[in-house]
Amino acid sequence: MAEHQDHLASVVTYYDTHPINEQQIMHALRARGIDLDHLTEDLLKDYDQDHFGGLQATDVLAAKAGIKKEHHVLDACSGMGGPARYIAHRIGCRVTGIDCTESRYLSAIKLSKLVGLETLVNFVHGDALDMPFEENSFDAVIAQEAWCHVPDKARLIAQCARVVKPGGVIAFTDILCTDKLSNGDMRRLRSEMTFPELETISGYARLLELSGCTLLEHDDLSNVWTKVLEDRLLMYRTLAEETERNFGAERAREWDDAYAFFVSRFRQGRLGGARFIARRDRGPVLEDAEEAL
Repeated sequence: MAEHQDHLASVVTYYDTHPINEQQIMHALRARGIDLDHLTEDLLKDYDQDHFGGLQATDVLAAKAGIKKEHHVLDACSGMGGPARYIAHRIGCRVTGIDCTESRYLSAIKLSKLVGLETLVNFVHGDALDMPFEENSFDAVIAQEAWCHVPDKARLIAQCARVVKPGGVIAFTDILCTDKLSNGDMRRLRSEMTFPELETISGYARLLELSGCTLLEHDDLSNVWTKVLEDRLLMYRTLAEETERNFGAERAREWDDAYAFFVSRFRQGRLGGARFIARRDRGPVLEDAEEAL
């Protein structure tokens, strides 16, 4: 338990000092002459999507998950809520987000209120490994490149399977390791990117099966993400002065070094990524899934 709490604290620190944050979003909106008193989701959506592939990636995930207006969707590790707001606004469904970082959680609430989506979108400050939701609460669970920060993937998948309705969908993307990733690489990613462990495509498939789900499809996004990440590294570098101003010169240098290393491991095929679409077929028992490992 103490180890898990220490890891949560490191993830919180990582995102509390992330270059993309509420202050940076507001600054970018003002720089474009956007009146924050009349902010809409149609305007905000181009500034608050902190995941790989932007709006198009979220559109694909939502389509493959079969999300409809009458659905209630859970975004597990929702950050500042960009995808949750976008899906709710575009489709008209309800979305609940859960995230362990209080600053991200508070920003998600604030931004949602600014664009008038607080009746469709709500957020919970909590741990995805101990979700405060009843069984069979959601029609779909989504996530985008967030579960790499979660240490116990078996429990995470089992929690998602517990809260999604029978026949519901778990649709997510995540960063993966390959057999080329060295122990030294992993130590640095653990320290600098707060990735306690990384899964593989086959590893996630097994965890989904153990939690009573059927993997319907998966798409290897490694090559696509390599280009996306190269572009993101350049984008982060345009924010270097703002990052230094907000968090200090040392953190700005640390971020650049860490992200450049991260991108290099994609270029070398040591890291990859994929999208997973799974259906819950039977009622999972959390303890059974964990014991099977």
